Amino acid sequence: MSVGLVVVVAVAAAAAVRFKPWTEEFRHHGLKITAAPAPVAPSPQVAAASPNAPEPSSQGLTSALAPVIASPDLGAFSGVVTDAATGAALWSSGQDKPVIPASTTKILTSAAALLVLPADHRVTTRVVAAPEENELVLIGGGDPTLTANPDGKGYYPDGPKLSDLVSRIRATGRTFGSIVVDNSAYTGPTQAPGWDPADIAGGSWAPIEPVMLEGGRLGSAEYAPRTPTPALDVGRRLAQQLGMDPAKVHVGKAPADATPVAQVQSAPLWERLTQMMTDSDDVVAESIGREVAAATGAQPSFAGAAQAVLTALNAAGFDTSGVVLHDTSGLSTDDRIPARLLNKIIAEAAAGPQGAGQNTTESATVGATSASTGNPLAPLLDYLPVGAGTGSLAYRYTTPRDKVAAGWVRAKTGTLSVSSALAGYVLDDDGRVLTFALMSNGGSTDPSRLALDAVVATLRNCGCS
Repeated sequence: MSVGLVVVVAVAAAAAVRFKPWTEEFRHHGLKITAAPAPVAPSPQVAAASPNAPEPSSQGLTSALAPVIASPDLGAFSGVVTDAATGAALWSSGQDKPVIPASTTKILTSAAALLVLPADHRVTTRVVAAPEENELVLIGGGDPTLTANPDGKGYYPDGPKLSDLVSRIRATGRTFGSIVVDNSAYTGPTQAPGWDPADIAGGSWAPIEPVMLEGGRLGSAEYAPRTPTPALDVGRRLAQQLGMDPAKVHVGKAPADATPVAQVQSAPLWERLTQMMTDSDDVVAESIGREVAAATGAQPSFAGAAQAVLTALNAAGFDTSGVVLHDTSGLSTDDRIPARLLNKIIAEAAAGPQGAGQNTTESATVGATSASTGNPLAPLLDYLPVGAGTGSLAYRYTTPRDKVAAGWVRAKTGTLSVSSALAGYVLDDDGRVLTFALMSNGGSTDPSRLALDAVVATLRNCGCS
């Protein structure tokens, strides 16, 4: 079946661990110390799930889950678990209730992008010149991934380089005295309802403008503080690199008769979706949401992007009733999504080319595309973090209780102070793929995440046939 993607990560790898050859208590008890084992490099592997794996039963799964879903740390808990091969729901509780989804919202954004945009879609940052004036205009096209690092290596591995713009501008032989930054590619507010402005300094987001350096980060770390003026910062840095006065940079609009000077392009959509989903990048999610809006004729704003995502999902046959979106990243505490929809998208991505419930011997591979699978949502599976391996799941599934799922679960995380969620898929002990969406509202963040991990570890450990 096409969902046969399971990445096995050698989470016990010792490559980055220094072993102390002895401790005082060993010495005092006269114990003999053997040589430390040789370091082991992680060795990811991909194997197809067996098409002959026993079919799980609803009764068996419900019985296995009973102890862990009773945890008070789950707060107000809802969810659903589905057999990927048949599309049948094996367990559910409150799956139709719209709850705060946090960053699992990015599953909707990713699905909509896959449905309406080509995998190689790129956005362009342009520089034009006003006729008969020595003024450059930097036109943001929706790319927050530019870098101004001297070595060209920024936070986003394949982000375009500001130095390329500089060299192309200089190659024209023209000199300029000022720079205008044109932000008109986006409309409406630069932050959504339910966003906390304190999170700008906290490193979660920058005001959503159509051009940024490093996603608005003021440092190289993932949660480095962000700038409150991301687009202007790009213009000022461009001025500096051109030997111009940064004070002569202001926001404005490119004239209709401006002449092209230079441009750079973003990485392809599939790469940016991978970054968005693996690292739960909110700024990238908002920019991709506006790409969906542009492709569907909607306004490139928070409201327009949110509606465009829902329109794309509705057109594909998904039931979006009960959904309330104020953004496309899930940062808003005012967003609401039922577990049913999150799980349905994952289940459709995991289905064969004929749709959910159609068993097939076709196996997907990492980097799968709709062209190879016949399923436009199939690549979404490859974008999900790996338990104890990558992205926002890198440091989860490492406790003795939960490490059974390490390397076997791929899921999108969602974490706010009022919400924890997981949606993805896991291979059970019988070799059967299960999709799931699990949502906890109102609990404390760390305990609720651990409780959700315990549920997924139970799914992994379950021989529920």
